Amino acid sequence: MEGFKYTIKCKDKNTNARTSVFSTPHGDIKCPIFMPVGTKATVKTLSPDEIKETGADIILANNYHLFLRPGTKFIEKMGGLHKWMNWDKPILTDSGGFQVFSLAKEKRFTKDTTKKLVKIKEDGVEFSSHIDGSKHFFTPENVMQMQSEIGADIIMAFDECADAGSNHTYAESAMDRTHRWAKRCVKEYNKIQKNRKNKQALFPIIQGGIHDDLRINSTKFMAKLDLPGIAIGGLSVGETKKEMYHILDVIKNHLPDDRPRYLMGVGSPDDLLEGVERGIDMFDCVMATRNARHGSFWTNDGKSQIKNSAYKESQSTLMKGCKCYSCKNFSASYIRHLFIEKEMLGLRLLTIHNVHFLIDLMKKIRENIEKGTFSKFKKTFLKKFMKNNN
Repeated sequence: MEGFKYTIKCKDKNTNARTSVFSTPHGDIKCPIFMPVGTKATVKTLSPDEIKETGADIILANNYHLFLRPGTKFIEKMGGLHKWMNWDKPILTDSGGFQVFSLAKEKRFTKDTTKKLVKIKEDGVEFSSHIDGSKHFFTPENVMQMQSEIGADIIMAFDECADAGSNHTYAESAMDRTHRWAKRCVKEYNKIQKNRKNKQALFPIIQGGIHDDLRINSTKFMAKLDLPGIAIGGLSVGETKKEMYHILDVIKNHLPDDRPRYLMGVGSPDDLLEGVERGIDMFDCVMATRNARHGSFWTNDGKSQIKNSAYKESQSTLMKGCKCYSCKNFSASYIRHLFIEKEMLGLRLLTIHNVHFLIDLMKKIRENIEKGTFSKFKKTFLKKFMKNNN
């Protein structure tokens, strides 16, 4: 596809892990990759330069949130999301399907009234804004239009994300609708791209709940659409880690080999390693930024809480050997002080560390795949990390 190229560099001999490069109009994405989430056109608390300093190749934004505020047509008027937020590297936008079915299912607008807010129709989804209750309607066609207006490099098809506990009947119904919507997305996408100067890559989304047969069915269907990439949705939405890994095992040999594979909404260090082992190339998750806002941070020894008294007089950095801005310049004691005093800088420094930690982990994963030592690296890392993370 014009402006996009996927190149596999190295395949691990013992697992499905691989390294690759996905070239886009705004730069190369080195895979496997973790993508920081900038839901509302910002990675919370960080500037674009700070995000770049963590080593990020790409960030995410969300069509649902940007549609509600400030509006996708407004973003287009401002010159597109890259220009508006001053980010010159690749951007991926989620279609908003997950948010429509999760954020908008119920929202308490008054103290005593809970409104049901979603009506699924074959044509699309009628929903009420989780912000003010205003009614809107998403279809595969207008979601393609919105993401065109935003101007992201990678855009996602509109899907129905069934809850993790959905029975086979409902999960199959949601999957079938997702398939029909994917075909409509492709038709509209092809029309839009003809008139776009800066091309976009559309990824369809595999669904099917935690049902093996449905997941295989959906994987095969989406692969046949022959789009520039493929995504796996509907995981990390309430199922156990064991169930998620099982589904990845079930579909891994049915995933297309010649395009990037994106596991949506997954980003804990252990899940990244398990996903890479099963052939996943791209990951995203709000966990890095959300944990930081609550005082949690990762080290090679697991997850820690900066407000713990053990850090009060600690002159050490958050993690020995870490080369992030926070660890190069400040002690854990100082960052703890910022949190205790509710200073914004504390949130920023922990966010920088968490994002850098995941991106650096992916860099080490790529290096070990190419050295032929991925399995050993994974085992060694998880033995230490999970010891204090259970």
